[in-house]
Amino acid sequence: MSANVQNSIMLFGDSITQGGWEPGINGFGASLAHRYARKLDVINRGFSGYNTEWGIPVFEQLFATREQQKDLPTVRLLIIWFGANDSCLVQSPQHVPLPKFAYNLKHLVNLVQSPKSDYYSPNTRIILVTPPPVNTYQRRANLDARDPPLLLDRDFENTRNYAERVKEIAQEEAVAIIDIWTKMWDAAGHDEQSLSNFLYDGLHLNGAGYQLMYDAVLETIEKTYPELHPDKLQMVFPGWASIDRTNVAASVQKRAAEQLPEE
Repeated sequence: MSANVQNSIMLFGDSITQGGWEPGINGFGASLAHRYARKLDVINRGFSGYNTEWGIPVFEQLFATREQQKDLPTVRLLIIWFGANDSCLVQSPQHVPLPKFAYNLKHLVNLVQSPKSDYYSPNTRIILVTPPPVNTYQRRANLDARDPPLLLDRDFENTRNYAERVKEIAQEEAVAIIDIWTKMWDAAGHDEQSLSNFLYDGLHLNGAGYQLMYDAVLETIEKTYPELHPDKLQMVFPGWASIDRTNVAASVQKRAAEQLPEE
């Protein structure tokens, strides 16, 4: 078991979050882990195929309760990225109606932000992320090529509606937002077929898509939670050049990468 040494950033979401560590595609999670090395650990809690309905009972197991938090590193930043599966068409078992999706997303935020919650963590900052746009041309071709072929399970406009609701929830709950839907749509020149520059199957991000996400995460942190930007944090353990070779143990003691605010 790892000792309580370094605080963390937790990424919680579906396959698009899970894929953030996939080799060879410049995943945003791996890039963040590299950028925050020796400052904050980056924890991938992405669950392929999950929606918010299934994510809530999982979150209640993977996020520490108040009592557990006393002995564990602090999750300084929680990035919640759902909607790609919730916004599936009604016939899909992954579909969650928009009002229920909104309720679930608010519930996840309140689990962390409400003083009445068993998971209340006042030193955890939250960023919500919209689902990315769907390229139905790519998605249809991908599903048609399967054996047996599958019907189209997502719709461009429907996903846009879920993305808009995420933005509203972020404002209502006073948390930060990454509108990756709009960033990707703008980068594609408002042409659905050009979304293939950022999606490899009409749904999941390729390296260029994850680069947009990585840049957006750092921009949002710098704007909304600047104290957590990697350039503002020191390393938990000092660089090798600072080690006193006559008293190594004393000179490599853990130090706080960032100062937690008083509760």
